[in-house]
Amino acid sequence: MYLADFIKEKLSLEEYSFSKDELQEVIQKDKEDLTTDLSYLTKKGDIIPLRREFFLIIPPRYSKQTKLPIQLYSEKLFKYLERPYYIGLYSAAKFHGASHQQIQRDYIITTKPTLLDINKGALDIRFFTTTNWPEKNILTKKSDAGIFKISDPVLTAVDLIHYQNKLGGLNRMLSVLEELMDSITYSNLSDLLSWYPHKSTLQRLGYFIDGFENDNEKLIQVLTEYFKTVKYYPVLLNPSSKKSAGAVTNFWKVDENIKLESDI
Repeated sequence: MYLADFIKEKLSLEEYSFSKDELQEVIQKDKEDLTTDLSYLTKKGDIIPLRREFFLIIPPRYSKQTKLPIQLYSEKLFKYLERPYYIGLYSAAKFHGASHQQIQRDYIITTKPTLLDINKGALDIRFFTTTNWPEKNILTKKSDAGIFKISDPVLTAVDLIHYQNKLGGLNRMLSVLEELMDSITYSNLSDLLSWYPHKSTLQRLGYFIDGFENDNEKLIQVLTEYFKTVKYYPVLLNPSSKKSAGAVTNFWKVDENIKLESDI
């Protein structure tokens, strides 16, 4: 089998990625010749070397964008890397219908050690790592290429709040957070509260839900009941400030140290 035939077969099966090891199992060529063939197709734009001898196939319908939607290859990439993952942050918000901005970058959350971000032409992937892997709140969805994993609306919201200072600040994401509130369910939030370790982020979440003009009484109730059972202390809405949280009067003990204004 030739490399072109291998790629044609992959596309016929709605597969858009492969590893060099996978390729060598079906093509009997030495490594040097195979590397030459791969380099040729890379120059043509038919494939993109993504990471550690892992390649994306760019079919004609994506040739103008010179990239693939992240859901077409994330599952296979992380099986190759042998670590868990989920599509998160702004990328997940987009799937949940909460994105006022055209975010070109893709966001994936995984475990340590840290993965280097990928920036190759139109491909722009940013990786975040966590030591507290979610026990729940990760959804499995289907794409043309098979399944992919993504944070549910409430995990997406707390991740955005938790990583706010690495994502351009709260005002940049305010409208996204507000739209996510329409998709958060009592069940999702209860699942999150059963394992999520960052109380300060949950305080900020409660503060946001309480402040948005949505019908969120059930969500407020479950968060209120949770905070009645734990000790929690005043926190800043934006934790980047060098000052400590001052006296607060709201139930969530959140000191609004920045003025909230949506950037849309």
